[in-house]
Amino acid sequence: MAKVHPTTAALELPRLTDCCSIGDDAGRKDEGAVLTVWRKSLLFSCNGFTVFDAKGNLVFRVDNYGSGSTGEVVLMDAAGKPLLTVRRKKLSLGENWMIYNGEDTANPVYSVKKHVSLLHSKAAARARVAPCRGRGRGAGAAGYEVEGSYSRRTCTVYDEQRREVAEIRQKEAVGGVAFGGDVYRLVVRSHADTSLAMAVVVVLDQMF
Repeated sequence: MAKVHPTTAALELPRLTDCCSIGDDAGRKDEGAVLTVWRKSLLFSCNGFTVFDAKGNLVFRVDNYGSGSTGEVVLMDAAGKPLLTVRRKKLSLGENWMIYNGEDTANPVYSVKKHVSLLHSKAAARARVAPCRGRGRGAGAAGYEVEGSYSRRTCTVYDEQRREVAEIRQKEAVGGVAFGGDVYRLVVRSHADTSLAMAVVVVLDQMF
């Protein structure tokens, strides 16, 4: 995988064309956005995510200072503008995370709740994404279900009509070089909200 070296004065937006090429995904019906998720921050001493489009352009980033989980993660665009904030809900039964617009943590727009079942393995990812009190992004915001195994990078997000909205896939090997679990694909259908899909990925990473 190409190395990324951001400058100290200003962040140079990297292009990872070889890593992010569409490859076999090209031409699939209603593929929408095919993103490469790199589970790594561009900034030194930070944890987070770096997300590229199919041309290798930076789309989203997450930079968390410190090694521990703070219970709050901010999803930013390529320029560092906050898009969505995900925060773990305190004093709740089970794992429940709230998604907020920008850095406004007063009025959540979505909640994500982890489903726990004795019939599924610990590796299974089952979560419900529900709009909060009519504050979902856009009128008539829908709820979603997440199923699959996040640890194996094989998850699917369904809408209320059981239509696929987004999918986490393992990254195919490029030039005979296999990628580990820290590099994978996020495929978002053309009718879906890409930033919301990435926020759900961030929550799944915290949950599982």
